[in-house]
Amino acid sequence: MSSASALPPPIACPPLRPTPPGRPGRLPLDDGHLQGRLWRGSSLSRAAAPVLPSGFAALDAELPGGGWPLQAATEVLTPQSGVLEWRLLAPGLRLWWDGQRLPAALPGRRTRQAMAPALRPLLLVNPPRTPHLPGLQALGLPPSALIWVATTTPAEALWAAEQAIKARVAVLAWLPEARPEQVRRLQVGALGSDAPAFLVRPDSARHQSSAAPLRLVVQPGEGWDLDVHLLKRRGPAHEGTLKLAAVPGAVEPLLTAAKRKPLPAPVPAPAPAPEPASPPTERPHALARPVLPA
Repeated sequence: MSSASALPPPIACPPLRPTPPGRPGRLPLDDGHLQGRLWRGSSLSRAAAPVLPSGFAALDAELPGGGWPLQAATEVLTPQSGVLEWRLLAPGLRLWWDGQRLPAALPGRRTRQAMAPALRPLLLVNPPRTPHLPGLQALGLPPSALIWVATTTPAEALWAAEQAIKARVAVLAWLPEARPEQVRRLQVGALGSDAPAFLVRPDSARHQSSAAPLRLVVQPGEGWDLDVHLLKRRGPAHEGTLKLAAVPGAVEPLLTAAKRKPLPAPVPAPAPAPEPASPPTERPHALARPVLPA
């Protein structure tokens, strides 16, 4: 057998696509392949990454993808930690657990009930106040799915948050002393998770750089409203403030229409007009009275 017959047959290569006119040296791009992968800075990102609806239609309209990202960390900056973030995040977290529930009965069967799966927990890392389980249950959050982790040092809080994100567990972590490189580490870990990850930090952290693709500032508004400003998002800069009606579910039935709105500021009563000063009266001396005739 000759050496030429031992060689493998040549591999047939597919023909190259013709170069489009006007753009030498470049192949045409498949728009369908790039759909959802590229976004313009002047428009909101419409990436194919999963999102969780926030429960506020006005907020979803301003969030890339229409909800909280599930493969990224979200920073919530607030001057009153322990109160405002619960009212902002509770509707979305309630939807998060509702999406894990199965129907009460299997289709086509009337007697056999479906077994509900175990709910994926929400890890509360170092909350500034003791979680009030009846109040959280009134917000629609199941107490059985809440895990409270109390740490003693900032390093322990960061470690607990990072491990929970790697385990694809929903995380709500209060990290007032986190540095930019530490937030970047949490963001990298969130890329491989399909659960929401919220980092609550003080309002003063808005001046620091952050790798989190979504940052927002929440402040108390008038009455039961929340004032939300999107500090950073994948899209154009957000102008103005969103007014979100965030009345807790347990309180809403107890409020009348007048109680839902802030009370008008009391009108100060007009100051009374000063009374004109009367001229001082002179008391005549007893001996100066006129003598009456007899």
